[in-house]
Amino acid sequence: MLFPKSFFIMFYKYKLFPKKGHDLMEKKPHLMAIVLFLTGLICIGLLFGLSYKTYQKIDAADQKMTSVIEPVKTKQKAMKEDIDLYTAKIEKKQAADKYLQQRSQTEQAVKNNTGEHEHAPESENSQKSSKPSVFSEAGGEGFSDGGSDTTASAANGHIVGIDPGHQGENVDMSATEPNGPGSSTMKAKASTGTSGSFSGLPEYQLNLDVSLKLQQILEDRGYQTVLTRTDNDTAISNKERAEYVAGQGAEVYVRIHANGAESSSAAGALTISPSSSNPYVSQLYDDSNSLSQCILDAYCDATGFENRGVTYADNMTGINWSTIPVTIVEMGFMTNESDDLKMSDPDFQDTMASGIADGIDAYFEEK
Repeated sequence: MLFPKSFFIMFYKYKLFPKKGHDLMEKKPHLMAIVLFLTGLICIGLLFGLSYKTYQKIDAADQKMTSVIEPVKTKQKAMKEDIDLYTAKIEKKQAADKYLQQRSQTEQAVKNNTGEHEHAPESENSQKSSKPSVFSEAGGEGFSDGGSDTTASAANGHIVGIDPGHQGENVDMSATEPNGPGSSTMKAKASTGTSGSFSGLPEYQLNLDVSLKLQQILEDRGYQTVLTRTDNDTAISNKERAEYVAGQGAEVYVRIHANGAESSSAAGALTISPSSSNPYVSQLYDDSNSLSQCILDAYCDATGFENRGVTYADNMTGINWSTIPVTIVEMGFMTNESDDLKMSDPDFQDTMASGIADGIDAYFEEK
């Protein structure tokens, strides 16, 4: 069958027949894309397979490591529990030892360091002056009530007796007096006390310094005060001090002291109160105990000193002759470097006096 020339011209015109090599060239890119796509798929498959095998190996290694580590962890946990148990036992033992040591130190300090030693011998050839007690003179001259009229009511209605413990070295108070009303036990009237092992400050001076600061603070707060001494040369015994403050209308009797011990590690503050079985002043137990606790807690809060608690003693002349609630404040250990150096600092003494005053406030607030 023959086609007219015009038929072929139409096919060429409208591209019904491919030009030479034209369609083949157009189809080549499509084939290359397919080849590249398939190659990519193969590579991805290979990579996935390789990754999966690697993951399996890592997982197997991890499981193996876990099987090794778990027993180790279990053993470590058991060892830690054993160590914790052993540590707890050691800490408990150390706490018990510390308590026993503190108790022993406190008992020793109470026995030996309050300035009221039993059976103190009289000194026949004493080089100290024999200045007579003010109670041997009419009117009890030589005492200070802080410049206040003790017959008048203070702003807050309370009168506080303050006793700066001990005497200066120039006063001979080695003579004895009864330990309590009707007691056959005789004790020295007073002593000089201890002194700072590191500061060199005598206890009698420390006690006086803090007492004078306490007097000022209390009077600023509206209290009236009665001091048993305002210098280091006033001759007044422990018995006479207790009688004096009560005779001046004081409602409480706060005795200012500092402690000492054979061990320099002993530190902190305590108060001493008559026990409930005191043969002379058992009726003062409740109020004295409350006064002791209030002052000790407030003092330790103010100073940061360790609170060694309230100790009960029935062999203190100044306590046994008191007719009003009484406490001995052992402000700290002068045989301990930290306590001693702090207590000898005048600025820190202000803090000490404020703490004692805060305790007195707390006591009267409870009443």
